[in-house]
Amino acid sequence: MRPRHIVLLLCLLGIPVLVAPVVFVAVMTAARPTPVKPSPTRAGVAIAMLPSLAKQMLPFVATVVDQQCSELSVLRVLAEVAAESGWNPEAWSEDVNGGAAGLLQINEANWISLGGQPWAGTPPPSGSEIYDPSVHLALGVNFLCGNLRAMTLHLRQAGKSIDPLDAMSVCHIAGCSRVINSRSGIPEAGEAGCDQRCASLIRRYLDNIHNYESRWTASPTDSGAPGAVPDGVEVGALPGAASFTGGPAGCTSPDPTSAKGCVTAATAHAYQELKKAFGPQIRSAGCWAQRPWNPTSDHPSGRACDVFPDRAGIFPQGEPLAAGWRMAAWLRANAAALRVKYVIWQGRYWDPTTGDQGGWGERYTGGGVYNTADPTGGHYDHIHVSFTE
Repeated sequence: MRPRHIVLLLCLLGIPVLVAPVVFVAVMTAARPTPVKPSPTRAGVAIAMLPSLAKQMLPFVATVVDQQCSELSVLRVLAEVAAESGWNPEAWSEDVNGGAAGLLQINEANWISLGGQPWAGTPPPSGSEIYDPSVHLALGVNFLCGNLRAMTLHLRQAGKSIDPLDAMSVCHIAGCSRVINSRSGIPEAGEAGCDQRCASLIRRYLDNIHNYESRWTASPTDSGAPGAVPDGVEVGALPGAASFTGGPAGCTSPDPTSAKGCVTAATAHAYQELKKAFGPQIRSAGCWAQRPWNPTSDHPSGRACDVFPDRAGIFPQGEPLAAGWRMAAWLRANAAALRVKYVIWQGRYWDPTTGDQGGWGERYTGGGVYNTADPTGGHYDHIHVSFTE
C-alpha cells in the first residue's frame, strides 16, 4: 500500500477497509462456482513490458489463476499488484488496521484468514512468509477471487453494470461495502460513506490499474504469452542432433545420470546429444526413477529424463531460465531425430500433435498427480522429456 492508500483510509471515517473481504473469502471456499473457460486475453501479456519480478512470476500466477479462479484475469492480478506495491515483495504501510504487507498489501487478519502464518511483529520482519512472492500470490489470488465471486453475484442481483473486476478492486482498496452501498458499484461523493476525496482516490486507483492493463496487453502479433519462448532465445544457432539409428527398445542401457537404474538406447542417445549441445548449461539431470506415485510415468521404463538448468525447487530466472528455454526448444526442433514423445517446461506441455495454444505448447495440467503451482510439480525448475522408445 502506497501513501495515497493511507489518505484514502483516513477519509473512510475509520471504517476497516478489508473486513468485508474476509467474509467473502469464506463464501468462496464454501461454495465454489463451476469455473468458466479462461479468457483469451491471458495469452496477450506483453512480457517485455513487465517489471522483473512480474516476468518471473507470470507463469506461476497464470497457473494459480487457472487452478483457483479461472474467471479472474491474469492481467488484472499483475496490474493490481503494481498498483498496490509496485511489485516490491517487502512493501509495507501503516494504516488504521495496523498495517498491510507484501505484493498485494494484505493486513494480518486477512492473511491469517487465508491460511497464512501470524506475523512475528509489526511490521513483519524480513524473511516472513507474507514477503515470499509465491506464497503471497497463491493466497492473494484466493483473496481476490473471493471478492470477485461475491461482487459478481451482488452486481447480477442488484442490476449494476460495472465490470466485476473493477468491483473486486474497489473491495481491495476501500471495502466491499463501497460497492454494495453505491448506485453503480463505484461510489461517487456522498455515497457509501465516501466524500469527494474518497471517491476521487478510488477512481484514481482504478485508473492506475487500467493504465497498467493497457500498457501490458500484447498485440495479436506479440509472442509474449505465458510459456512463449522469450526474445533472444535462438535455437537455430545451436548444433543439430544426430538422429537415433536404432537399438534395444527395453531398459537395457546404464542410466548416464546415476550409478543405478537403466534407460533405453533412444534415451541414452538423446541425453548424450543434449550434453553435446548444452554441456555446462545442464546443472543436473536424472533419467531412471521409480515414481510410485505416478503409474503412467516414463521414468521407471527408462524412457524419460529431467534436466535442470538451475537448482531444484526454485523458479529459475536470468541465464538459467534462458538456457532452459533453449534446451526445451532444441528438443522440440529435434523431436523426430531424437524420438521425442513430449516435453514439459515452465508449466507448458508440448508433443508433436499439439499446437501453440496461448504460448509454447499448451497449459500443463499436472494430470491430477502434480501441483502445477510448485516449481517442481509445474516443471518450472526442470525440463521433462519423454521418448517414444
